[in-house]
Amino acid sequence: MDEPHQTDETYNPWTVVNLVFHHLADEGLHPVLGAAGHPGEPAAALLVAFGIQPVAEGNAKILRDTDDQLADLRRAVLGEP
Repeated sequence: MDEPHQTDETYNPWTVVNLVFHHLADEGLHPVLGAAGHPGEPAAALLVAFGIQPVAEGNAKILRDTDDQLADLRRAVLGEP
C-alpha cells in the first residue's frame, strides 16, 4: 500500500466520529461510544488515509478564517491597524 500523501489539510478526528455516529443513528442504528474501544484512533487513521492531518484544534482553514474575521472586527470596532 502506498504511503499517504501529506497536505496542509487538517481536521479534528472527533468531527469524523460525530459525523459517523449521526449517520448511523439516521439509519436507525444505535452506536454506543466506547463499546468497542476508543474511536479517536480509528477516526484519526481514516483522516490520515485521506491525506488529512488529524489535529485536536480542528480544520486549520476555518481557524485562519476565524482569526481573519476577528482581526477585521477589531479594526472596525477599535480602529487597530
